[in-house]
Amino acid sequence: MRTQSKETQSKLTPDLALQILKDGNQRFVNNLKANRNLLQQVNETSTGQFPFATILSCIDSRTSAELIFDQGLGDVFSIRIAGNVLNEDILGSMEFATKLVGTKVIMVLGHTKCGAIVGACNHVEMGNLTTLLNKVQPAIYAEKETKENRTGANAAFVKNVTDLNVHLTIERIRRESPIIAELEKEGQIKIVGAMYDVENGNVNFF
Repeated sequence: MRTQSKETQSKLTPDLALQILKDGNQRFVNNLKANRNLLQQVNETSTGQFPFATILSCIDSRTSAELIFDQGLGDVFSIRIAGNVLNEDILGSMEFATKLVGTKVIMVLGHTKCGAIVGACNHVEMGNLTTLLNKVQPAIYAEKETKENRTGANAAFVKNVTDLNVHLTIERIRRESPIIAELEKEGQIKIVGAMYDVENGNVNFF
Protein backbone atom coordinates (compact mmCIF):
# COMPACT_ATOMS: atom_id res chain seq x y z
CA MET A 1 0.00 0.00 0.00
CA ARG A 2 1.52 3.31 -1.08
CA THR A 3 2.08 6.28 1.18
CA GLN A 4 -0.14 9.30 0.60
CA SER A 5 1.67 12.08 -1.27
CA LYS A 6 0.64 15.58 -2.26
CA GLU A 7 -0.19 14.23 -5.71
CA THR A 8 -2.35 11.31 -4.53
CA GLN A 9 -4.10 13.49 -1.96
CA SER A 10 -4.92 16.17 -4.52
CA LYS A 11 -6.47 13.61 -6.88
CA LEU A 12 -8.86 12.27 -4.25
CA THR A 13 -12.46 13.45 -4.13
CA PRO A 14 -14.37 13.36 -0.83
CA ASP A 15 -16.35 10.37 -2.11
CA LEU A 16 -13.18 8.46 -3.02
CA ALA A 17 -11.63 9.28 0.35
CA LEU A 18 -14.71 7.93 2.12
CA GLN A 19 -14.59 4.79 0.00
CA ILE A 20 -10.99 4.20 1.10
CA LEU A 21 -12.19 4.16 4.71
CA LYS A 22 -15.06 1.82 3.87
CA ASP A 23 -12.75 -0.56 2.01
CA GLY A 24 -10.27 -0.43 4.88
CA ASN A 25 -12.90 -1.43 7.40
CA GLN A 26 -13.92 -4.35 5.23
CA ARG A 27 -10.32 -5.53 5.18
CA PHE A 28 -10.16 -5.16 8.95
CA VAL A 29 -13.34 -7.18 9.50
CA ASN A 30 -12.07 -9.90 7.17
CA ASN A 31 -8.60 -9.86 8.78
CA LEU A 32 -6.99 -8.95 5.43
CA LYS A 33 -4.50 -6.18 6.13
CA ALA A 34 -3.13 -4.19 3.22
CA ASN A 35 0.53 -4.89 2.55
CA ARG A 36 2.49 -1.86 3.72
CA ASN A 37 5.99 -1.26 5.01
CA LEU A 38 5.56 0.99 8.05
CA LEU A 39 9.28 1.71 8.38
CA GLN A 40 9.33 2.76 4.74
CA GLN A 41 6.37 5.02 5.44
CA VAL A 42 8.33 6.59 8.30
CA ASN A 43 10.96 7.56 5.75
CA GLU A 44 8.46 8.65 3.11
CA THR A 45 6.56 10.91 5.51
CA SER A 46 9.63 12.39 7.19
CA THR A 47 9.51 15.55 5.07
CA GLY A 48 5.75 16.07 5.04
CA GLN A 49 2.30 14.58 5.53
CA PHE A 50 -0.68 14.43 3.19
CA PRO A 51 -3.48 12.56 4.99
CA PHE A 52 -6.84 12.17 3.27
CA ALA A 53 -9.17 11.97 6.30
CA THR A 54 -9.73 13.53 9.70
CA ILE A 55 -11.42 11.23 12.21
CA LEU A 56 -12.85 12.32 15.56
CA SER A 57 -13.28 9.22 17.71
CA CYS A 58 -13.35 8.13 21.34
CA ILE A 59 -10.28 7.38 23.48
CA ASP A 60 -11.69 3.86 24.00
CA SER A 61 -8.79 1.42 23.63
CA ARG A 62 -10.80 -0.65 21.13
CA THR A 63 -11.42 2.16 18.65
CA SER A 64 -8.08 3.06 17.05
CA ALA A 65 -9.05 4.60 13.70
CA GLU A 66 -5.83 3.54 11.99
CA LEU A 67 -6.52 -0.09 12.86
CA ILE A 68 -10.25 -0.37 12.21
CA PHE A 69 -9.88 1.38 8.84
CA ASP A 70 -6.61 -0.42 8.02
CA GLN A 71 -4.60 2.73 7.38
CA GLY A 72 -0.89 3.43 7.64
CA LEU A 73 1.39 6.29 8.63
CA GLY A 74 0.44 9.60 7.08
CA ASP A 75 -3.07 8.53 6.07
CA VAL A 76 -5.36 10.05 8.71
CA PHE A 77 -5.49 12.77 11.32
CA SER A 78 -6.79 10.97 14.40
CA ILE A 79 -8.49 13.14 17.04
CA ARG A 80 -9.44 11.18 20.15
CA ILE A 81 -11.40 12.25 23.21
CA ALA A 82 -13.79 10.43 25.53
CA GLY A 83 -17.27 10.35 24.00
CA ASN A 84 -15.99 11.82 20.72
CA VAL A 85 -17.23 15.21 21.93
CA LEU A 86 -16.36 18.57 20.42
CA ASN A 87 -14.59 21.68 21.73
CA GLU A 88 -12.76 24.70 20.30
CA ASP A 89 -9.40 22.96 20.19
CA ILE A 90 -10.83 20.04 18.24
CA LEU A 91 -12.57 22.40 15.82
CA GLY A 92 -9.30 24.24 15.33
CA SER A 93 -7.55 20.95 14.66
CA MET A 94 -10.19 20.09 12.06
CA GLU A 95 -9.77 23.47 10.37
CA PHE A 96 -6.02 22.91 10.23
CA ALA A 97 -6.50 19.42 8.83
CA THR A 98 -8.93 20.43 6.09
CA LYS A 99 -8.15 24.02 5.10
CA LEU A 100 -4.37 23.90 5.50
CA VAL A 101 -3.39 20.26 4.99
CA GLY A 102 -6.14 19.19 2.61
CA THR A 103 -7.97 16.20 4.07
CA LYS A 104 -11.11 15.34 2.14
CA VAL A 105 -13.30 13.79 4.83
CA ILE A 106 -14.21 14.68 8.40
CA MET A 107 -15.67 11.69 10.19
CA VAL A 108 -17.29 11.68 13.62
CA LEU A 109 -16.98 8.09 14.80
CA GLY A 110 -19.00 6.89 17.75
CA HIS A 111 -18.95 3.34 19.07
CA THR A 112 -21.19 0.87 20.85
CA LYS A 113 -20.95 0.35 24.59
CA CYS A 114 -19.23 3.72 25.07
CA GLY A 115 -18.32 4.27 28.72
CA ALA A 116 -18.47 8.05 28.37
CA ILE A 117 -22.01 7.90 27.00
CA VAL A 118 -23.05 5.50 29.77
CA GLY A 119 -21.49 7.85 32.33
CA ALA A 120 -23.33 10.83 30.87
CA CYS A 121 -26.61 8.90 30.90
CA ASN A 122 -25.98 8.15 34.57
CA HIS A 123 -25.14 11.81 35.23
CA VAL A 124 -21.72 10.93 36.64
CA GLU A 125 -19.87 13.83 38.23
CA MET A 126 -16.15 13.53 38.99
CA GLY A 127 -13.56 16.26 38.74
CA ASN A 128 -12.86 17.48 35.21
CA LEU A 129 -14.80 14.54 33.78
CA THR A 130 -17.98 16.36 34.78
CA THR A 131 -17.38 19.11 32.22
CA LEU A 132 -16.59 16.62 29.50
CA LEU A 133 -19.68 14.47 30.10
CA ASN A 134 -21.86 17.58 30.15
CA LYS A 135 -21.11 17.89 26.42
CA VAL A 136 -23.17 14.72 25.88
CA GLN A 137 -26.24 16.19 27.61
CA PRO A 138 -27.74 17.71 24.41
CA ALA A 139 -27.94 14.19 22.94
CA ILE A 140 -29.63 12.94 26.10
CA TYR A 141 -32.18 15.75 25.98
CA ALA A 142 -32.76 15.10 22.25
CA GLU A 143 -33.60 11.43 22.89
CA LYS A 144 -37.42 11.45 23.06
CA GLU A 145 -38.11 7.77 22.36
CA THR A 146 -37.32 6.42 25.82
CA LYS A 147 -39.92 7.29 28.46
CA GLU A 148 -38.67 5.16 31.39
CA ASN A 149 -35.29 3.98 32.68
CA ARG A 150 -33.34 6.76 31.00
CA THR A 151 -30.06 5.55 32.46
CA GLY A 152 -26.86 3.86 31.38
CA ALA A 153 -28.39 0.51 32.33
CA ASN A 154 -30.82 0.76 29.40
CA ALA A 155 -28.92 -0.46 26.32
CA ALA A 156 -31.50 0.88 23.86
CA PHE A 157 -31.41 4.32 25.46
CA VAL A 158 -27.60 4.38 25.43
CA LYS A 159 -27.58 3.39 21.74
CA ASN A 160 -30.00 6.16 20.82
CA VAL A 161 -27.97 8.73 22.75
CA THR A 162 -24.75 7.49 21.14
CA ASP A 163 -26.22 7.92 17.65
CA LEU A 164 -27.64 11.34 18.47
CA ASN A 165 -24.31 12.44 19.93
CA VAL A 166 -22.66 11.81 16.56
CA HIS A 167 -25.37 13.64 14.60
CA LEU A 168 -25.39 16.64 16.96
CA THR A 169 -21.59 16.84 16.86
CA ILE A 170 -21.72 17.04 13.06
CA GLU A 171 -24.32 19.81 13.30
CA ARG A 172 -22.06 21.70 15.68
CA ILE A 173 -19.07 21.37 13.37
CA ARG A 174 -21.05 22.97 10.55
CA ARG A 175 -22.53 25.64 12.79
CA GLU A 176 -19.44 26.61 14.77
CA SER A 177 -16.82 26.48 12.00
CA PRO A 178 -17.60 28.74 9.03
CA ILE A 179 -14.31 27.58 7.51
CA ILE A 180 -15.36 23.92 7.46
CA ALA A 181 -18.94 24.75 6.45
CA GLU A 182 -17.64 26.67 3.44
CA LEU A 183 -15.33 23.82 2.40
CA GLU A 184 -18.28 21.44 2.54
CA LYS A 185 -20.50 23.83 0.60
CA GLU A 186 -17.85 24.06 -2.11
CA GLY A 187 -17.64 20.28 -2.32
CA GLN A 188 -14.02 20.17 -1.19
CA ILE A 189 -14.81 18.00 1.83
CA LYS A 190 -17.49 15.66 3.12
CA ILE A 191 -18.60 15.46 6.76
CA VAL A 192 -19.91 12.04 7.77
CA GLY A 193 -20.95 10.15 10.86
CA ALA A 194 -20.36 6.50 11.63
CA MET A 195 -20.67 3.96 14.41
CA TYR A 196 -18.13 1.28 15.28
CA ASP A 197 -19.42 -1.99 16.73
CA VAL A 198 -17.00 -3.24 19.39
CA GLU A 199 -18.45 -6.74 19.13
CA ASN A 200 -17.69 -7.44 15.47
CA GLY A 201 -15.44 -4.66 14.16
CA ASN A 202 -17.95 -3.36 11.62
CA VAL A 203 -18.37 0.35 11.00
CA ASN A 204 -21.91 1.46 10.14
CA PHE A 205 -21.76 4.66 8.06
CA PHE A 206 -24.68 7.04 8.61
